Amino acid sequence: MDFLQSIDWMQLLRCFVVGGLICIIGQILIDKTKLTSARILVIFVTTGVILGAIGIYQYVIDFAGCGATVPLLGFGANLAKGAITEAQNSGLLGAFIGGVKASAGGIAAAVFFGYLASLIAKPKIKKQ
Repeated sequence: MDFLQSIDWMQLLRCFVVGGLICIIGQILIDKTKLTSARILVIFVTTGVILGAIGIYQYVIDFAGCGATVPLLGFGANLAKGAITEAQNSGLLGAFIGGVKASAGGIAAAVFFGYLASLIAKPKIKKQ
């Protein structure tokens, strides 16, 4: 039972609340708009890139931990951070390769699990 004492319960709550709020925003976009899942994905990643590039999203990550890094906003912020870092080290070419380099693990996991999900699920097209 010592492991229960080592858990930061407030950090766990912050992680849950922030991650949940991001999911709620996504669900509202799905329910209340005619946006497709792909467009919502692009909106979240682009928003993460913008917030990451201007440094705002780092405060959210510092506050919520994995509740902010795991969703698509965190992926976008990671892309921006990698592109900026690599651009500072390698110039213009680094701006193109830095984001992919920083996010390679997430990209590989998304491709792998997306493929597994495609084998199991039967996708439906959203009615316009």
